[in-house]
Amino acid sequence: MKLNIYEYFGENCMTQQNGKQLYGEIYPALQAGEPVELDFTGVKRFLSVFFNFAIAPLLKDIDSETLDRLLTVSNLNPVGQEAFDRVMENALRYYSEPAYRQAVDQMVEEQSVCL
Repeated sequence: MKLNIYEYFGENCMTQQNGKQLYGEIYPALQAGEPVELDFTGVKRFLSVFFNFAIAPLLKDIDSETLDRLLTVSNLNPVGQEAFDRVMENALRYYSEPAYRQAVDQMVEEQSVCL
């Protein structure tokens, strides 16, 4: 499966909703062991929140080696690549270190109470 991300979201990959939409598209294929390519040609702007909802949750159910084998991300501009790399690094740590996950979850809960 190859997805042209520009066709889905245009120049901007910046919202939680868009990230959830992409996750919903790719998760079943990856879970079935099918390769997925995400082509970001033409996408100019990124926020980490997009990748936090599109890619990071994949690591909950798919180990990093399998995800590396099945998921190809191409044509990210430097800003997108930086955001993607940072999100993946944080997600790997979140799903592999229970103490870190607990600390993050606690911080998120505390911040949501303040809102």
